Amino acid sequence: MGFQDQLLVIHGRKPVLEALNGTHEVVRVHLSPNASGKIITEIEHLARSRDVSVERVTDNRINALTRSGQHQGVAADIRAKKMQSLPSFLEQRTGRKYASSVLVLDGIHNPANLGMILRSVTAAGLDGVVVPYEGTAKIGAVAIKASAGVAFKAPILRIDNAVNAVTMLRDARFSIIALDSGGESALKADYDDRVALVLGNETNGIQQEVLELCQRTLSLPLHNGVESLNAAVAASVISYLLMGRKEED
Repeated sequence: MGFQDQLLVIHGRKPVLEALNGTHEVVRVHLSPNASGKIITEIEHLARSRDVSVERVTDNRINALTRSGQHQGVAADIRAKKMQSLPSFLEQRTGRKYASSVLVLDGIHNPANLGMILRSVTAAGLDGVVVPYEGTAKIGAVAIKASAGVAFKAPILRIDNAVNAVTMLRDARFSIIALDSGGESALKADYDDRVALVLGNETNGIQQEVLELCQRTLSLPLHNGVESLNAAVAASVISYLLMGRKEED
């Protein structure tokens, strides 16, 4: 995996300043030519005191990095220490690390939901959350904020798309389980030591091509006329349910 793949981008004067004052590993600060003032001077001073590279770049460059027009002329690259490619992760999960539990995201378009999912998965202790580049929200400012900063230490696994993710996990002898409507109760199910749970978005669910690769379908029971759960809520429930079952074993 390339170095750039391990970086998450934050933007805005206050967030960048807080990152430089905190424990995050800031790799590079980007400043637009027109960025100036007391807080910019403080950002530059702090960055250089921490041996962090400071680059003056065009507004277009910062727009491209942040995908936002609200960057205030400042962005920063921060190392996400546990983020890696899915193939790299699978190479490590052999022998004594054979037992593994991961969540695969398929079509989670809302960055706030993505951030909350990253927070829940990390808190529950799952081994990884597969966040495909295609069809999934960017791990940007909104997702990072929704994760309460947990995105920087979440066990994020990157791959191009969900179809290839599930195919690769099946080849690596993971039990592939769809979390979708119409399945057996997730509360009563048994789980293998090597399991990948696939979560789709609450509007369209899991795409058909991915669903066809799943070996089982589990559902969270719903009562009182409730038709569905928010994707982030469902991810939280299933993550804790899965890890709770493991602790009982």
